[in-house]
Amino acid sequence: MDYLHMAFELIIGYSALLAVTKFLGKSQITQITAFDFISALILGEFVGNAMYDRNVTAGKILFSIFIWGLLIYITEWLTQKYRRTRPLLEGGPSIIIHNGYIDYQALKKNRMDLDQLKHLLRSKDVFSIQECAFAILETDGTISVVKKPDYDYVTKKDLNIPSPPAEIAVSIISDGEIVEDNLRLIGWSKEQLMEQLKMQGANDVKEVLYAEWKANTPLHVQTYAGNKRAEKKASLSSF
Repeated sequence: MDYLHMAFELIIGYSALLAVTKFLGKSQITQITAFDFISALILGEFVGNAMYDRNVTAGKILFSIFIWGLLIYITEWLTQKYRRTRPLLEGGPSIIIHNGYIDYQALKKNRMDLDQLKHLLRSKDVFSIQECAFAILETDGTISVVKKPDYDYVTKKDLNIPSPPAEIAVSIISDGEIVEDNLRLIGWSKEQLMEQLKMQGANDVKEVLYAEWKANTPLHVQTYAGNKRAEKKASLSSF
């Protein structure tokens, strides 16, 4: 009975957490702020602690998750509705490098040392502080960087090179199954897809590991057989 009780509470808790996360939005998943991160942890603790306490019923779990989820929702609503509440509840970004100079007071305020700063800069392909003009520590702990002009990337616009319009690649087969919504999105029928697959040497959708469509380019197809050959080649090259 103990195992059945634990399984029942896990199922109830899992369902409730999933519903609350869907209701609150993606901020609980991405952990945009420290508050969101703590909120997600506490929601998990409600279920984790209740699993081993026989006095905690499924109704109490649902009630606790509902109240906590409601408090998070009200907080998120306040930050969206009233701008002045955002610095208090979410915090704000901090400029930690200004015109190429480290703001030591901003570092101290955010409890950050120089090694942490250099680590964050390297994550943005900045390997020397001399390359950085501005660095902003965001509310989620990541860093945004503006490089000095001498170290910044050259774009096609800088060189007056014409660029084609931006396009997005669409996966239409994944793990041997057609992604129906994406197939309709590009305006293809299954017959058209099969014609393209045969041109790439695949006679059945089940043979295809992944297929990707992009405008004005041939259909990219990778079969399971091709994947095995690539794995074998990689294993041989490792010796």
